[in-house]
Amino acid sequence: MSDLDSDAESAPEAEIAAAGTLARGIAVIKDALRTMPASPGVYRMLNAKGDALYVGKARNLRNRVVNYTHGANLSNRLLRMVAETHAVEVVVTHTEVEALLLECNLIKRLMPRYNVLLRDDKSFPYIHLTGGRDFPQITKHRGALTEAGDYFGPFANAGAVNRTLIALQRAFLLRSCNDSVFQGRTRPCLLFQIKRCSGPCVGRIDKEGYEHLLDEARAFLSGRSKSVQAQLAQRMQDLSDRLQFESAAMLRDRIRALTQVQGHQDINVESLGDADVIAAHQAGGHTAIQVFFFRGGQNWGNRAYFPSHDRQLGIDEVLAAFIGQFYDDKPVPRTVLTSHVPTDRDLLVEALGTRAGRGVDLATPRRGDKLKLVEHALINAREALARKLAESSTQAKLLAGVAETFGLDAPPQRIEVYDNSHIQGRYPVGAMIVAGPEGFIKAAYRKFNIRGERHAETPLEAAIDAATGGEAGGDDYAMMAEVMGRRFARALKEDPERTRGTWPDLLLIDGGAGQVSATQRVLDDLGVEDVPIVGIAKGPDRDAGRERFFRPGKPPLTLEPRDPVLYFLQRLRDEAHRFAIGTHRARRLKAIGTSPLDEIAGIGARRKKALLHHFGSAGGVARAGLADLERVEGISSAVAKKVYDHFHAEG
Repeated sequence: MSDLDSDAESAPEAEIAAAGTLARGIAVIKDALRTMPASPGVYRMLNAKGDALYVGKARNLRNRVVNYTHGANLSNRLLRMVAETHAVEVVVTHTEVEALLLECNLIKRLMPRYNVLLRDDKSFPYIHLTGGRDFPQITKHRGALTEAGDYFGPFANAGAVNRTLIALQRAFLLRSCNDSVFQGRTRPCLLFQIKRCSGPCVGRIDKEGYEHLLDEARAFLSGRSKSVQAQLAQRMQDLSDRLQFESAAMLRDRIRALTQVQGHQDINVESLGDADVIAAHQAGGHTAIQVFFFRGGQNWGNRAYFPSHDRQLGIDEVLAAFIGQFYDDKPVPRTVLTSHVPTDRDLLVEALGTRAGRGVDLATPRRGDKLKLVEHALINAREALARKLAESSTQAKLLAGVAETFGLDAPPQRIEVYDNSHIQGRYPVGAMIVAGPEGFIKAAYRKFNIRGERHAETPLEAAIDAATGGEAGGDDYAMMAEVMGRRFARALKEDPERTRGTWPDLLLIDGGAGQVSATQRVLDDLGVEDVPIVGIAKGPDRDAGRERFFRPGKPPLTLEPRDPVLYFLQRLRDEAHRFAIGTHRARRLKAIGTSPLDEIAGIGARRKKALLHHFGSAGGVARAGLADLERVEGISSAVAKKVYDHFHAEG
């Protein structure tokens, strides 16, 4: 259950009125109405701290906002919102469509607790055919579509786009290597040997032939898959008739690869073109929304969403809010099929068309193939919600078990798990993962680059030094102390009253008594006294299932090997370990990828390449004399002097 659900259910009107805040909230709104215009716009209800409680749009601001002054007609959710209101702000727009677009943008940016919130809003991957090159690359792309080239998508997830990329490489033999690798090749790579690249880097295909492959790939990704396969089949037959069986076999393999792409589509409706299918299912006061992506008549995957909303909202209201927020920063296809008619459908159509710059068909089909697509999406939404509710129920039981095991006052709503990773003290990092009633909260994960030895100049550094002796790096205790000091010093600065839900109810440390002791000393020195700490350490021979749990001032605790709480805590520890290892590897690879030459102004990629090819390594460049540097092709005397001075500067 979301915070909003519980708030709405525990705030009857009499309770709010008794607190004496409802009358004050209504008075604030009435005061704002005195100067409020009767024009389209967006209004924001703000609490005492200035945070947005609710964002709404209106055709007539005055007529819409005045409804909040009639307490008898408001739901418990709105009564509580009015009671918390300390200010009302408005933004006037020219039209109601502009108001709707602004409302969706503000909701996503401000995340007001009384709105329907689309929290899981990750970007989607695309297939990118790069532009501005003689031999474009085919690659996966996330983020803004600003680079030159052709984009095809979106795909629902990385798995869907990766499978398609591999099949497309087999079908069209386009290069996937980056430009630096492509330019540095002197012989074909392994992908050429296994027939997943045509070898343009070493001249195994000319520009005209590669462009023909590109045209075929664009046609296939644009929905003309049947015509592409028919052309390949005809060419294969012609080659076979001319007894060129090896070339015919290569085309046969390409056709099979295209068939594999289509084989993952499950449902294909070629006449559909570019469309999103959005189906919503409600149960138990929760909503699951399933989105299927169809491009060029091909199914490019699906994703489930679970927007946060009040239990009293109907499926049409939730669906309308979801669609507005979903397309706030995503391209809108020509067709959007929905399982239910969203609230303010006509206004939504106009807003989507404005954002897309063309007409958008927002339809709820009643018959035919399109209805079958919607029904298929609806089945997936129903199953996704069932799984989500089952997981939430299980998660609640596990959190209650954690509270009982460690003697907590209540089931923890936010567990923070910490782990460190390094190789003999090099590239040390700390990692924090977060879990709660809904599972892992990946948006709250944090990484810490360990800064190491330091002279205490601030209260935080003094607290860390008191716990560790003033040194981090290879010392696991010092690393954990530094992470904890930085984490809670920031928490004390940003949320000292603990009102934002970002303070943990339990700290789970990957380590034993030493890590727990170091953590406790840092928290004590910072004045944080009421956050429970538990260390989880593997038992004898580091066997999973024999973990021991350490708590300050208490003897170690072990759990039964088959205890579900033990499995749950192991899963939390393993997720923290996975995140820490990944963060450490990323830092190490970044360090390995850097060169001392990168620090020299005026040494770009071309000159760096020339120097490394001539001397073999950055160390060879550093040892070279001035005359040797001047002999490198493309390195002028002035540049050679700059390189030499960089490595031979005094002091």
